[in-house]
Amino acid sequence: MNVSVLGCGRWGSFLAWYQATILGNNVILWGERGRKSFEQLKSEGANEYVTLDPAICLTDDLAHAVSASQVIIISISAQALRSFLPGVTAFDISDKIFVLCMKGIEEGTGKRLSEVAAECGIPARNTAVWVGPGHIQAFVKGIPNCMLIDSSNPDLTKYLADSFKSNLIRFYYGNDLIGTEVGAAAKNVLGIVAGVLDGCGYGALKGPLMARGAFEVASLIKAMGGNFNSAYGLAHLGDYETTLFSEYSNNRRYGELMAQGVRFTKLAEGVMTAKAMKELGEKYAIDLPITNAVYEACFLSHAFEGGDGKRECMQIILKLFERQTKTQFYDK
Repeated sequence: MNVSVLGCGRWGSFLAWYQATILGNNVILWGERGRKSFEQLKSEGANEYVTLDPAICLTDDLAHAVSASQVIIISISAQALRSFLPGVTAFDISDKIFVLCMKGIEEGTGKRLSEVAAECGIPARNTAVWVGPGHIQAFVKGIPNCMLIDSSNPDLTKYLADSFKSNLIRFYYGNDLIGTEVGAAAKNVLGIVAGVLDGCGYGALKGPLMARGAFEVASLIKAMGGNFNSAYGLAHLGDYETTLFSEYSNNRRYGELMAQGVRFTKLAEGVMTAKAMKELGEKYAIDLPITNAVYEACFLSHAFEGGDGKRECMQIILKLFERQTKTQFYDK
């Protein structure tokens, strides 16, 4: 199989490594000339996560990357997808399969990433998402995990999951694209809360966070037309360990540093996803107290302005304890 990976950051470089080293596919890895991630791979053949198989073709030629492969995997910032895709759809993509390997909801529109792709001219029948738990640092050591492929096209879902499976990653077939995309994006929002709890010494609250957070996300998924139970699958609840507890999680680390008044400099998709989810909660009239707390901490607090970040972050989180007592599973 000929596979192109567009985006050579942390996850993109791993996907190229996996496709070439584990699956033995012919792989083109595209990156933007001048970006640190691309220039490092070009000069060193490696980054802090993986060493590229010499057979991988590293290029900054987008036309070549799109035209030369049947399967196009996209791994860039979720919020950059809409501006990036016109450069891809400028080429003939009529027979291409696209796999989105990012977790996010578009801020300002509330669109899922597959919806963004469709609006940019990529047919829904040719588009899938690849999500689920797993850290590069564990995968490259040979530690296996389970992941999920989902699409509005069941035949495409099955084809990709069967083609990508290995002893390192066991794939499951997804059957609820709404729930898969929303659940995968939302777990990054909860990862920020987990980091705040760690940074403030309230780690014991991560148990309630998992339970209440999953229900909150399930309620949103249901309101959007998805399956309530999808929040308890691999895309959301199944990905909690890698997000809420792992030292490798960017989103957890973002929250941990925010509690210390320090800004995290790497990509944490949960920040903008919190804003998008808040907007969706208002649109669908769904109660999202944890999401709203993350939005307040990230966008309305003064944690990064030299104040007492820990105190302010915890005040925001502890306000959740002042809410009216309810049954565990209420309608909204």
